[in-house]
Amino acid sequence: MPNFAAMESITKDKDSKLNIVIVFFAVLVSMALATGCHTAGNNTQDTAIQHINHDKARAEKSENRQMADSAIKMLHTGDIVMRTGNDVTSYMLSQINQRDKTYSHCGLVVVENGYPFVYHSIGGEDNPDERMRRDSASLFIAPYHNLGFGIARFSFSDGTAAVLQKIVAEFYKRRPLFDMDFDLKTEDKLYCAEFIYKAITRATADPDYIKTTSVVGYHFVGIDDLFLSEHAKTIWQVRYK
Repeated sequence: MPNFAAMESITKDKDSKLNIVIVFFAVLVSMALATGCHTAGNNTQDTAIQHINHDKARAEKSENRQMADSAIKMLHTGDIVMRTGNDVTSYMLSQINQRDKTYSHCGLVVVENGYPFVYHSIGGEDNPDERMRRDSASLFIAPYHNLGFGIARFSFSDGTAAVLQKIVAEFYKRRPLFDMDFDLKTEDKLYCAEFIYKAITRATADPDYIKTTSVVGYHFVGIDDLFLSEHAKTIWQVRYK
């Protein structure tokens, strides 16, 4: 269960960089963990099997595979791919977005030798070393682990896209850790939207190119701040069947 005593201590610490938004995030993560422990404790094996069967059925539907394949063919360097994970943690992460809570994770596309790869910052059990990843677009949007995905395209010039590709390569060379504090000030750790925000900001040399969100004094970038940017347009949106 969430440790409310510890959270109360955090909120009283005026020098702490954590605030009510991060406390809220901690509650969500604690709830996810508590849910997992409760499920295991009550031996709901049938529910787990049913969930796996649904994931398998979604992945095996030819219509879903065709939609994913069609999307992959349209990807350009500089596109953002957003996805909706199929687990409770993904749902809770999506709730951090303030305007559009559709997506729980995002990555930045770079086309290499004719194929699009997605660079993204992620933590959790699927990425135990918590280092930045480079995955094929096919893996990133695979229907087995996702309920859907979207693609957003910025109005970059060819020159800006080329600069962005070099910046992404520099980030990936040092493979920063995932930022569980969701702190925009750090450079050694990055969360998914933060990585994209900082890469695009540097490529455009415009600190206001992507607007950020501020809630009760806490400053952060949500996934929705990226694809709802005035410079971006959602060109593809899929809900797997």
